[in-house]
Amino acid sequence: MDADILADRRRLKRRLSFWRVFAVLAVLGAILIAIIASAGTTEINKFQDHIARVRVSGVIADTDGYEKLLEDLRKNSRVKAVIIEVNSPGGTTAGSELLYKSIRELAGVKPVVTTMGTVAASGGYITAIAADHIVALGNTTTGSIGVILQWPEVTELLSKLGVSMNEIKSGPLKAEPSPFTPLRDDVRRVTQALVDDSFDWFVGLVAERRGMSIGDVRQIADGRVFTGRQAVVAGLADELGGEEEALNWLRTQRNISRDLEVVNWPVPDSSELGLGAQAARLLLSAIGLGDFFDTVEKTIQSERLSLDGLVSIWHPN
Repeated sequence: MDADILADRRRLKRRLSFWRVFAVLAVLGAILIAIIASAGTTEINKFQDHIARVRVSGVIADTDGYEKLLEDLRKNSRVKAVIIEVNSPGGTTAGSELLYKSIRELAGVKPVVTTMGTVAASGGYITAIAADHIVALGNTTTGSIGVILQWPEVTELLSKLGVSMNEIKSGPLKAEPSPFTPLRDDVRRVTQALVDDSFDWFVGLVAERRGMSIGDVRQIADGRVFTGRQAVVAGLADELGGEEEALNWLRTQRNISRDLEVVNWPVPDSSELGLGAQAARLLLSAIGLGDFFDTVEKTIQSERLSLDGLVSIWHPN
């Protein structure tokens, strides 16, 4: 009797062990299926040879996400070519410079072509010329070769309100230009030199990348914008079209296979605060403080969108 009972117990333990392992594998499988379903086929396609598509959109300010992404593309042996899809009015001049350098490093290893969307002006155009070929829509707004530094002057308003600003500074040009003092000649002179130096860099960049003389670039670098058709005539873009024309250039000029699929490589969204923050949102919402979390998140996002320093951006007043 004891031997039979012991044998039954052993059989029962083996069965329980089997079903426990099966349950764990089932849960892991369900999690894997959920991850694949949420990611779609994009992540899977990255494990085979393909052409990567990177979208540069909105105001160019924080480029950390772009720099990391472009570095990953450069190192990934499955990426055979890259299409940079630009739809940006520009942003900070320094941010545009960093993005340009990252794309040039990528282009040193793999073929890179730019397609212009609705707008690719100022810093957006700096991004576009980093590629080896530029395709523009006929009605793309592009160009706007220039640099600007703006600030308000509120001295008259403060005077009417009876408000005055006191300051103690180490030198006459510290914190100048300032909205709290009228623009002096010496401040205008050094500020203009600052803008001119950045502008000269921009002009030289266009001349180098587009095979134009400095004089020819300066004739069209008065801040004006062009349609895509005008840009091709002026030498700022290579041809009219869209992604199909970009793919045709890669296939005919860079020997990229027609069988390769184009796969999106999204730029990490720096405005997202991560899984931990999402958990915090759920917790605060549960106790009635969801609006407080939303306010904090919007404040952080607005701080990230601030444009300090020299700006290379186009927007009609």
